[in-house]
Formats: sequence, C-alpha cells, structure tokens
Amino acid sequence: MKKTDAIVTNSSNNTPKRMKTKSHPFWRWFWLTFLVVSLWYAWYSFYVPSNDMVWNDDMVSAQKLADSSDKNIMLFFTGEWCSPCRIMKREIFGDKEAMNAINAKVIPVEINIDDPNVEELVKHYNIGATPTTVLIDPEGNVIDYAVGKVGKTEFLEMLKKQK
Repeated sequence: MKKTDAIVTNSSNNTPKRMKTKSHPFWRWFWLTFLVVSLWYAWYSFYVPSNDMVWNDDMVSAQKLADSSDKNIMLFFTGEWCSPCRIMKREIFGDKEAMNAINAKVIPVEINIDDPNVEELVKHYNIGATPTTVLIDPEGNVIDYAVGKVGKTEFLEMLKKQK
C-alpha cells in the first residue's frame, strides 16, 4: 500500500476501498513548473513582434520590382501554423541588421503554402517543408535555398553570396 492511499471499509458489503489523500509536495511543484514552462514555450513559438519589413505577396510585381532595381528575389515559404517560421520571423526578420541587409540585397516575398493560389509556385520550387527560403534571380532561376529554420548568421551569409 502506498503512503498516499488510505483504506476505508465500504459499509454496504464490508469490502476495503482505497481513497487518495494529498500528493507529495514535489509533484505539485513538478506540475506547476511543467505548466509554466509549457506556457512560456507556446508563447515563444507563436509570438512574432511587428517589424518594418515590407513583404510582397505577388510574384509578378516582385519580378518587375527586381528587374527595375537590379535585385534578386527572396521567397519565404511559410504557413500560419508553422512555429519555426514564426521563430525565424522574430529572430531574423525582426532584427534591424538583417532587415537592412534584406532591403539592400533582395525583394522579399512571403508565400503562405496553404493558399491555393500559390500551389503552382510551391510545385515549381518543389517545396516540401516550411520554412523554406529560396533566393532567385528576376527570371526565376534558383541561386540559393535553405530548408528549415536557419539562424541569423547563416541567413546573412546567404545574402552575402548575392551579387
């Protein structure tokens, strides 16, 4: 018999029945800590601060803008449900240094893969996971790409490889 169990006799048929008593203080501490950590992680995964990043959502206008400005295009394939995408948006696209480098080097286009209008674009670039970052020239040829969440330094290195 456990220390937290107590035996009580059932008066109707005189059979012993176990009843729970208070749990050990460790378990209360454990579950409270687990709850706090879980809530913090949920907030961390889904919180994206506002930033000054101007995303294009139309490929045609982005290509025209890239032609006229002599810049390449950065396609960022994401989804509303994608927590690594949100972390990238917070850590990279919310960072002033990265934002300045993006605005200087490329035309950023955010593509929600759940939108049925971009299905052809997702198939064309063979996107199977999010986040996926693809750097293309104005004609649509792939220059560089990264599948999955990348860090700020790796992302900035991708941009430095640009012309």
